[in-house]
Amino acid sequence: MSEVAVAGGRTAWRGRLGTEAQLAGARLDARRALQLALAAIWLLDAVLQYQSFMYTKAFGQMIAATASGNPSVIARPITWNATLVEHHLAAINTIFATIQLLIGLGIAFRPTVRLALAVSIAWSLGVWWFGEGLGGVLSGAASPLNGAPGAVIIYALLAVLLWPADRDIAAPFTAARAVGARVARGLWLVLWLSLAYFAVTPANRAPQAIHGMIAGMESGNPGWLAALDRGAASLVSGQGLAASIVLAVALVLIAVGVYLPSSAAKATLVLAIVVALMIWVFGEAFGTIMTGGGTDPNSGPLLVLLALCYWPLGSADGLNATEGKAA
Repeated sequence: MSEVAVAGGRTAWRGRLGTEAQLAGARLDARRALQLALAAIWLLDAVLQYQSFMYTKAFGQMIAATASGNPSVIARPITWNATLVEHHLAAINTIFATIQLLIGLGIAFRPTVRLALAVSIAWSLGVWWFGEGLGGVLSGAASPLNGAPGAVIIYALLAVLLWPADRDIAAPFTAARAVGARVARGLWLVLWLSLAYFAVTPANRAPQAIHGMIAGMESGNPGWLAALDRGAASLVSGQGLAASIVLAVALVLIAVGVYLPSSAAKATLVLAIVVALMIWVFGEAFGTIMTGGGTDPNSGPLLVLLALCYWPLGSADGLNATEGKAA
């Protein structure tokens, strides 16, 4: 073999290796960007938890209210937690806020990202029960417009999907890398179909149900946001059934969208982002964070982040990932 051929082969090998390393780095950066976005939301939660409002009895009362309508086996631990918080308010709230702060910083700091994500899953499950009453899914009060099935459970889902591991190197979207495409699509389907179901439950399809939910967001918010809520509430006044059906149909389309070809999947993901933002503005009033009493931004931003986790990767990325797996 001539020296020219050997040199050419060596150059080609190095060029290919460099390209694959750059693509792998780009793929990693995409997931890392989503992890950092999740970290930012956790840090926002911590800041909100440190608010003076959370050091008043209102915080304990807020927790206690989530027990309403739940089975006693769920409600009693919530009531116990609320009582404990009220008796040791300053210490417990500071601990809560600090845990969220450490989770956010841990996810943002690469060496501790696995530990922080693991802690966030455990913390989210605990808060989902003891702080959110399982998002109201057992009380009949759950609605896509009020954050069902509980914003905090979406934190746990995001932690699983953004776990820094590569079970599926040729993943068609970022969320599939750690758990595989089939599992990731199944989790997406369950979440959005559950939202569609909650949209048409009797409590949410009553003539004035959606109107009342949106109108209730006016209190304590800035004038411009209150005006938006009033306008949206007036549009659905007396149209609870129709509005619920339209919302449910959109949610079903979003749920099945990840099973569609790439171009159609992107369209349904855009729909998911638009619906999430509308829920955040009109149903959740930005998580009531502008009232000084919001503990988190609620589900809207988390649903947007989740949709970005499912954004289809380019064909070139998929091809190179497949080559890397075969190698």
